[in-house]
Amino acid sequence: MKILLIEDDVHVAQVLAEAFGADGHATTVRYTGEDGLAYLSRERPDAVVLDVRLPDIDGITVLRQIRSTDAALPVIIMTGLATPGEIAEARRLGVTEIIEKPDILRHFGEALARIASRDRLQDAT
Repeated sequence: MKILLIEDDVHVAQVLAEAFGADGHATTVRYTGEDGLAYLSRERPDAVVLDVRLPDIDGITVLRQIRSTDAALPVIIMTGLATPGEIAEARRLGVTEIIEKPDILRHFGEALARIASRDRLQDAT
């Protein structure tokens, strides 16, 4: 899969990109919401992994902007600090998955498998 990772912590982004790469995923990293949205204006990855806490615009705002142009793009929110209101808003906006940051590496493969399975079902219809 082609993944866009939007994560402001350089160390976390590096660890995640390496882990995703080890699983065979091509990962592009952007460190701000604005950079992530700029990338999405030119490219369409297979999935977006999005941090809720970003330095410029928050992840929920990024998700809202993604949904305004692409309702079908799978978006996985990763967070350790999201409020219940942010989680509810992400669900209302149609987030594909919400994964707690400490568990991202453990649960990411499962989340991508669900996305790939949905894609295969849509392609078959």
